[in-house]
Amino acid sequence: MIGGMGLAAPGVVSARAGAVEPLRANLKHSVARWTFQRYSVAELCRIVRRIGFSAIDLVGPEDWPALKAHGVFSSMCNGAEMGLEKGFAATQFHDELVERYTRHIDLVADAGYRNLICFSGNRNGMDPGEGLANAEAGLKRILGHAEKRGVVLVMELLNSKVDHPDYLCDRSAWGVELCKRIGSGNFGLLYDIYHMQIMEGDIIATIRKNHPFFVHYHTAGVPGRHEIGEGQELNYPAICRAIRQTGFDGYLAQEFIPEAPDPVASLRDAIRLCDA
Repeated sequence: MIGGMGLAAPGVVSARAGAVEPLRANLKHSVARWTFQRYSVAELCRIVRRIGFSAIDLVGPEDWPALKAHGVFSSMCNGAEMGLEKGFAATQFHDELVERYTRHIDLVADAGYRNLICFSGNRNGMDPGEGLANAEAGLKRILGHAEKRGVVLVMELLNSKVDHPDYLCDRSAWGVELCKRIGSGNFGLLYDIYHMQIMEGDIIATIRKNHPFFVHYHTAGVPGRHEIGEGQELNYPAICRAIRQTGFDGYLAQEFIPEAPDPVASLRDAIRLCDA
């Protein structure tokens, strides 16, 4: 039950009972739906509103009515993809992806949202350069429609070392080159800090160098993908300061899998840490 979790009052973040810290809102905060599946969408909406922010990541059309009922925004929409392994780098999936994404772009725009996730898919023995050319060709088939409807296609950078073996878009340089080839403000990258720490490190320098191509961020602790506090190796306050210094005006979404007994307290603490 949500009422028994010691949630903070609206507009504040509390790491301990009795501690009251108004959100500075230096960044726009969100949380990934899939990492808090123990709660219904409606429950999660109430949790985030009580903590003091109002966005949930990776939500599809079936759950948008619940978000709207609670005044919560869908900061990253999903549902058009064919999974992580079948993406735009493989030409055999292009026709189905074009059909799915064309339809979903309209759904996103009609709902008043903006970001729609997409994936490169796996290498399957493909040369990265060939995959780059394939992804460019496939995405350009839907780019005009996305531009017309004001929707941003966002490709996620994922690690292929631990979580997603053989995933192609697993390094910043590959994704940045794809952005340059596409050359549109309606395509960008989801820079997942957890995944890129595993693949290449150098997080803050990479953000400073490539921030024009990073339209969305995800967090999680390394190693393990759990809470983002002192028990893991990333310095999230410093990373978030670096993100703010670029002038970023998009969303930073918590995508850690709670390990502590009180997941809501973990989420409160993560928001506080990134809002400092």
